Amino acid sequence: MVLASLLVVHCHCLPTEAAAGENAAAAQAQQPAKPQAPTSQLPTSPAAKSPAPTSPAPKERAYRGALPPNVEDMREQILAAVHAGDVGELTRAIEWNEIKPDFGKDAGSDPVAHWKATSADGQGREVLAVLGNILSLPPARLAIGRDPENTLVYVWPYLAELPLDSLTPAEEVELYRIMPVADARAMIKAKKWTWWRIAIGADGTWHTFRTYR
Repeated sequence: MVLASLLVVHCHCLPTEAAAGENAAAAQAQQPAKPQAPTSQLPTSPAAKSPAPTSPAPKERAYRGALPPNVEDMREQILAAVHAGDVGELTRAIEWNEIKPDFGKDAGSDPVAHWKATSADGQGREVLAVLGNILSLPPARLAIGRDPENTLVYVWPYLAELPLDSLTPAEEVELYRIMPVADARAMIKAKKWTWWRIAIGADGTWHTFRTYR
């Protein structure tokens, strides 16, 4: 009897697991809820922020990279005539083209004869000197070609494609390297390129070599 009484007292003193759980839930429910920060005050991650606007890349004034192989081949073929001192050697470069380049309306059907007649030395070597000078400068690189796969055209000198009234001092020096100062100043004043200009397409096609007076 004594043992049975002790067991009854012990069972009434220890709460059941269900009662303990109910007591814990009730205690938690009585605690005040923690206020949430307003959405506008919540911190944002760096990835959620809008990217800073970027300024456009500056326009390329002169192309100083490697030329496409076909362009370099044509340039070297033209310079071969310059190094030989024989304007007639330009015929080799001309014959590489499927169509004759634009040498100006005064060149007629025989550009070599025209260059000899218009050169001060009578042999076309003045024209060769012009070619050598302008091909020593970087070209401009223009996306003006008709062929979608070879749309780029390389134009010498790059100065021919710049606003002449915005040349830097270094660019003016390069301008004076290829033409008389008086002619250069006249072009700058008129804001129009009238000197020699040569254009070669990305596929190696020689498009033009002429003045624009």
